[in-house]
Amino acid sequence: MTAPRPRPAARGAALALLSALLFGESTPMVQHFGAGLGAFSTAGLLYIGGASLGWLLRQPAEREARLRRGDRGRLLAMALFGAVVGPAALAWGLQRTSGTGASLMLTLEAFFTAVLAWRLYRETMDRRVWAAMGLLLLGGACLVFDQGRVGASSGVGLLAVALATAAWGVDNTLSRALAERDPAQVVLAKSALGALCSVALAWLIGEPLPAWGAALALLAVGGLGYGLSLRLYLLAQRAFGAARTGSVFAFAPFVGAVIAAALGDRSWGPWMLLGAGLMLAGVALHLVERHEHEHEHVAMEHEHAHRHDDGHHDHPHTQAVEGGHSHWHRHAPVRHAHPHVPDVHHAHPH
Repeated sequence: MTAPRPRPAARGAALALLSALLFGESTPMVQHFGAGLGAFSTAGLLYIGGASLGWLLRQPAEREARLRRGDRGRLLAMALFGAVVGPAALAWGLQRTSGTGASLMLTLEAFFTAVLAWRLYRETMDRRVWAAMGLLLLGGACLVFDQGRVGASSGVGLLAVALATAAWGVDNTLSRALAERDPAQVVLAKSALGALCSVALAWLIGEPLPAWGAALALLAVGGLGYGLSLRLYLLAQRAFGAARTGSVFAFAPFVGAVIAAALGDRSWGPWMLLGAGLMLAGVALHLVERHEHEHEHVAMEHEHAHRHDDGHHDHPHTQAVEGGHSHWHRHAPVRHAHPHVPDVHHAHPH
């Protein structure tokens, strides 16, 4: 068997960080271009852009596992929480609080994602990880207090952003089970469902139509900050699990906060700085992790994109294959030790 790669989390961390950069820039852009628009109209435009990107990035069937009929319920739930409730709550909150505070508040998405991943998927959560999550939560409380001092409406707006992070935490946890499917198909399906629901709600409650310039800008923001970002996020979850992906993704709010400040937001205060420091400490603490021990792989059969140089896929082919490919395959039982993270092959209990 080929020796496992020495740094199993490196690829996942890089993918999650790139996803965070794309999503981070979207928050102040949504606040800027969505000014005066309805929350559901804004969400609909963002996910129409995301669906368009998903359509363009589809992969051949031999490269990625296809979505299945049994995935429909999970996709509907992902669309409800991640493409309707989350963006609408964010858009509503951004109109009532500062872009900097809202961007930093999005760090709480990592907290909700990690807790749900621990409860539902039993991902490894040691004391270091719990301490990091506590710092993230305490930092979010500082932000709410800071904005509450500015005005009640500002604090309520920040709580709406917190609701968006909780919705996206549920979405992230649900999407973990689809991380082995073609990410472009998942992006397309989720975004299309979310756009359909949001546009329908915008029409029912009579939200005003956006100007062409704002609409085109939000479509572009949605394509990159929601469509491409989600694709990279799913690939990161595939590489090293939901909780750790959420932790690295917590860098996104700091990107958004810097851009908001560059656009003229001057709402920084002592409590906001303290909250930002606590959140940054939580992210850094969570990333300082090395997990290695002897573990056992039971026999299993499944389908997902894989390579034959990763130490876990040594099955034969009738014709030689190179690089990433997808097909149904079987894993024989094996016991070994190497650094690992809670990906699809390392969901063992501790």
